[in-house]
Amino acid sequence: MTSPVWGGLLGLLGAVGGWIVVARVAELRRPALQIRVVPYLRDLDPDRARSASVVPGGRVGALATPALRRAADLVDQVLGGSVSIRRRLLRAGLNMTVQDFRVQQVLWGLSGLLAAVAWGLLRSITGSPDPVTPVLACVGAFVAGVLLRENRLTSQVKSREAAIVAELPAVAELLALSVAAGEGPVAALDRVVRRSGGEFSRDLAGVLARIRTGEPVTDAFDRLAATTGLPVVARFAHGVAVAVERGTPLADVLHAQAADVREAGRRDLIERAARKEVVMMIPVVFLILPVTVLFAFWPGFIGLSLSY
Repeated sequence: MTSPVWGGLLGLLGAVGGWIVVARVAELRRPALQIRVVPYLRDLDPDRARSASVVPGGRVGALATPALRRAADLVDQVLGGSVSIRRRLLRAGLNMTVQDFRVQQVLWGLSGLLAAVAWGLLRSITGSPDPVTPVLACVGAFVAGVLLRENRLTSQVKSREAAIVAELPAVAELLALSVAAGEGPVAALDRVVRRSGGEFSRDLAGVLARIRTGEPVTDAFDRLAATTGLPVVARFAHGVAVAVERGTPLADVLHAQAADVREAGRRDLIERAARKEVVMMIPVVFLILPVTVLFAFWPGFIGLSLSY
């Protein structure tokens, strides 16, 4: 191919890319009908009211949605583990269904597939005749994209749970202060949720919403203990539920829970430091010690060589 042809192709690709970017920006600036209407439909099913369509909008997205849904169902049948995915989505605080997550996995896999296809086209242009390697690379890129999205979900769960553990002592102390000032459990929970922000406050906001819909306080905290993946949060929820049910002084229980969480964090820090101590010995033994020995014995070795 001559230089004018390459220039024309590159210009065409640049024009198409610019048009796509401009069209997408114009579409994002215009709020969708669902976003404008859903706030006024308070009796709508929450699963239907969510605006979590992970498929790109517009006519292209509408045309691609059925195919993506079928591909997501196929990925779900091959990988399985829908119960684990649902639980991890809940622990990560993501407002999406399992099928929405599978669609995201398909999109990540398609991204890897497109990258592998581009690599294969460049390889074919350079004159490599082997067709098996690009095909295997495309399959591997798609599988890697699907698995990377699941790995990303696991990292989101870990980061959110780490934030919850860091916030729990302060939130427990705030609840204890509110209860000690004379407020009831629900009023103290409402005050702390309104005054604080964070992942654990979001969980407590869900507990407060269930209490306001008529669910007993003990049942709401028991549900929080059952759905969380953190033992410290489960102990906190069980302790609050038992204190409310049996009439135990709630302020003392909350102070004890905060101290327990801080002690657990201190123990975890000591354990991580002990594990890192072994890792820190690797550069000392394999890098610093040989260099020190070399500096100590090299002058003597040179002196012996010169004496002979």
